[in-house]
Amino acid sequence: MGNNPINWKARYQRGFISSYNINLVYQKNPWVVAWWSIAFPGLGYILLGKSLKGIIFLVWELIINMKSSINTAILYSFTGNFDLAKQVVDSRWLLLYVSVLIFMMWDSYHITVELNKISILAEREKPNIEFMALNSLGLNFLKHVNPWLIAGWSAFMPGLGYLYLQRLNIGVVSLILWISISVLSRLYEAIQLTAVGSFNEVAAVLNPQWFLFLPSILGFVVYGSYVDAVEINKLFKAEQGSYLEDNYQDPAFALPV
Repeated sequence: MGNNPINWKARYQRGFISSYNINLVYQKNPWVVAWWSIAFPGLGYILLGKSLKGIIFLVWELIINMKSSINTAILYSFTGNFDLAKQVVDSRWLLLYVSVLIFMMWDSYHITVELNKISILAEREKPNIEFMALNSLGLNFLKHVNPWLIAGWSAFMPGLGYLYLQRLNIGVVSLILWISISVLSRLYEAIQLTAVGSFNEVAAVLNPQWFLFLPSILGFVVYGSYVDAVEINKLFKAEQGSYLEDNYQDPAFALPV
């Protein structure tokens, strides 16, 4: 491109685009990432763009939480039934859960701090990212999107916002998580009963152990997809500006001071 060497490659990358995914490096609040690691272990890593690591801990969370009955114990604690909470929770699994949870909080926080440093340096270099990725399996390209529209689709059905952004891996995982857990928690049966006024049956239908996973998933996909949409817009403008500068701006043009 332009005056750059043919084999030039930026040391610090702001983003990567493939035919099925876009991954980003941008500044984040380390405490926000750590909080998502508490709300649902694995989500903090996914927010950082470390999808594989995040998915591993998502599966870990589902297995350990179910084995220890943590969500049910949380529900009983919030309703003042502390004796029932002590009875349902399995302390053997709970101790294992706490130790890994503390590690994820610490690890995701410190990774965010380091990535923020890289993000600052990457913003000082010209974006070294392909505008379009095309192969036999798919097509992807940078485009300007409406973040509120993305958040709306995520709220309507978790995963759709990420699919619109062409973040296929996170979108598919979000869809599978939401559909599976909503069915196991009998969420939509409870919504139907609520709609017809059968409020007394709702509590009997809902499975609290599975249901308490859903608020964290919904909140994350709305927040995460909105923030990613904003950052993709920034990357789109930076890539477009770099391309126009290299290919259409006269090198003798005097830039304003």
